[in-house]
Amino acid sequence: MASVLVVEDDQFVRSALIRHLTDASHAVRSVGTALEALREVAHVRFDVVILDLGLPDLDGSEALKMLRGITDVPVIVATARDDEAEIVRLLNAGADDYLTKPFSVEHLSARMAAVLRRARSGSGEGQPSPVLRVGGLTVDPLRRQAELDGARLDLTRREFDLLAFLARRPGVVVPRKELLAEVWQQSYGDDQTIDVHLSWLRRKLGETAASPRYLHTLRGVGVKLEPPGAEAPR
Repeated sequence: MASVLVVEDDQFVRSALIRHLTDASHAVRSVGTALEALREVAHVRFDVVILDLGLPDLDGSEALKMLRGITDVPVIVATARDDEAEIVRLLNAGADDYLTKPFSVEHLSARMAAVLRRARSGSGEGQPSPVLRVGGLTVDPLRRQAELDGARLDLTRREFDLLAFLARRPGVVVPRKELLAEVWQQSYGDDQTIDVHLSWLRRKLGETAASPRYLHTLRGVGVKLEPPGAEAPR
């Protein structure tokens, strides 16, 4: 069972989501505006938020940025907008996943389950993991903290999971399909999802795809993490 906040102003859609999630044994709270959602997450701990973009008081993408300012709760965006640039913008703003309306309850359930698995697998439960070091990069899976040359990195949950997964395999090219399966807990997906998060992570590592230091993409193959200067001369 999960604690879910539904942010949806359409009463028909909202009622349907509440009914479906309640039938699935989730604890559900719902609001119809962005400001109400911000108040809820500030006072109640949720496992996941389902956020509609077409809200009456504030655009959902702006609400997402504000949510990210106060909480790291997983957010699934529900939107009728299927423009590629818009989806990239949502992922850059901190969305954990998105669904394009209309969607089935089965599709929602599958996406929720994947997001919750990722969140729980990164909660620090189980045996302590050793601190990972790759060049000047330090990743502590237990405390979910990362530093670059002694400076703390401000990473989202997904960025940390991606970095930690690659740091456990320094110098190894990890196929994109494996990243989707292990980091996103999805057996299928769009390469765009990986590219967006890699781009965001690169900025925080002070590098670009054109001038990589730690993150190296092999087109058509995968991604590897290794310290600067480790690549063999060409």
